[in-house]
Amino acid sequence: MKVRILSFKQQVACFKLLVTSYNLLATGNLKLAMVSLCLCVSFFSCSDKKTANKTVFTYNESTGIATLDPAFAKNQSIMWAVHQVYNTLVEIDTALHIVPSVAKSWEVSNDRLTYTFHLRNDVYFHNSDCFIGGKGRRMVANDVVYSLGRILDKNTASSGAWIFNNRVDSVQPFAAPNDSTVVVKLLRPFQPILGILTTQYCSIVPHEAVEKYGKDFRRHPCGTGPFQFESWDEGQALILHKNEQYWEKDSSGKRLPYLDAVKVTFFDNKGTEFLKFQQEELSFINDIDPSFKDEILTKKGELRPSWVDKLTMHKNPYLNTEYLGFLVDENNPLVKGSPTKIKAIRQAINYAINRPQLMMYMRNSIGIAAEAGFVPGGLPSRNTELVKGYHFNPLKAKELLKDAGFANGENLPLIKLLTIATYADIGSFIAKQCEEVGIKVQVETIQKSLLLEQTAKSQALFFRGSWIADYPDAENYMAMFYSKNPAPPNYTNYKNPVFDKLYEAALLETNDSLRYSLYRQMDQIVINDAPVVPIWYDMVIHLVNKKVHGFYPNALNLLELRHVSITY
Repeated sequence: MKVRILSFKQQVACFKLLVTSYNLLATGNLKLAMVSLCLCVSFFSCSDKKTANKTVFTYNESTGIATLDPAFAKNQSIMWAVHQVYNTLVEIDTALHIVPSVAKSWEVSNDRLTYTFHLRNDVYFHNSDCFIGGKGRRMVANDVVYSLGRILDKNTASSGAWIFNNRVDSVQPFAAPNDSTVVVKLLRPFQPILGILTTQYCSIVPHEAVEKYGKDFRRHPCGTGPFQFESWDEGQALILHKNEQYWEKDSSGKRLPYLDAVKVTFFDNKGTEFLKFQQEELSFINDIDPSFKDEILTKKGELRPSWVDKLTMHKNPYLNTEYLGFLVDENNPLVKGSPTKIKAIRQAINYAINRPQLMMYMRNSIGIAAEAGFVPGGLPSRNTELVKGYHFNPLKAKELLKDAGFANGENLPLIKLLTIATYADIGSFIAKQCEEVGIKVQVETIQKSLLLEQTAKSQALFFRGSWIADYPDAENYMAMFYSKNPAPPNYTNYKNPVFDKLYEAALLETNDSLRYSLYRQMDQIVINDAPVVPIWYDMVIHLVNKKVHGFYPNALNLLELRHVSITY
């Protein structure tokens, strides 16, 4: 029998686990206390090196995870977790190309209305109590049809129902002629449909799990992905274990994933999160909290010399636009009495903001000032190059205020901006700049869940928002302003008949160059009408533990862990 000799660092870690176990027992949390004790015991366990060094990738979700049901994967925290557990028909690679996933190939009919997918035959659902004998069965075409149909089912009330809105056939949009073939039928040609099928909403779920758990399916996920659900103590930790039967292999034929487990913690304080990262209890942190960004980064966004040997920093532009949104539906009682119903006021706010200055001093140059359209860079439509946006022009802002009947801001009612705590300082920066031209803005900080609820119900008049691309096509951004779309994605309730006509024409256009031109025309109309204030085109910034390998950011900022490894 071989007894492990603990290093000093391991002894400290074990002592912390013992203290944690005691505290958990004191609060009656027996389950987590036992987990903590087991981890402590494992330090002394008789085992070989492989058993002693299980690789666990740990990250934190400060805002929590609302659900693990992919039908509700509407924000990043849910998408990241769902992506580990589930697969989709097709997926997007690092170059933003559509590539096979559980569908090994596909064909498109000449009229571009029918997409036929051919499935792999070696994909199995995770072991789960929802199956007979608890053993996961093979995934077949009917599972795909069920999963996609579930998004459209009004009883599901999926937040992703809009992705198929006026796009798929109204009679039989999805069909399975046999176990290995899936057919998707469209109402009319729609170029980005493959991109839509890569979204986490389109993850493949077994009907047995949904039927067994009902509404509680949100915390009993079962998919075919690289990691399988182990446990979830909400507010404490989510644990996913390696799927030993995962179908995908690397280029050398080794089965993925390399990691043994994924752990998600839920520290709501970003300072605590950073401390845990420094103590190597987190594998990486996403973005840098304003409270310590100056300690780590220069104003130009570079890593300060004192941190170079302590961590690895990754920066990469990604398809996300940070913006402020206005509710512009004049039939809404909130809008009727607000000055923001006036286009000139909304334009004045756009001109009042010095975006490059904001990026340098509030974001340490992480991101690109949004002085073009709403669509970020990196897409072939080249909106950021060819759409004319707003530059800092306080004189123009004051002129617009005067034109609206509020010279120097006199008699202009106070405008309230709703945001979340993370962006409170940026909101204050914007409010100060607006005040300098005569526009009084009051920043109100509310919980993220409440802000999402109010924007979805058209109860937020002026709000902070962000739009991360669901798929790499400018249409995804323009869908936010199509009047026939509900909220989401049309959170501003924007309506413009000219825009709608161009949008519908773009859906039918087969020539890419002409379609991109339509996208730019639509983007320019939105910018001119100003239902939004684009602030910056985002950039992924990851601070990564130096022991983590194969972990890189991507243009969709999707958490990709299949090829990640950890060395000790």
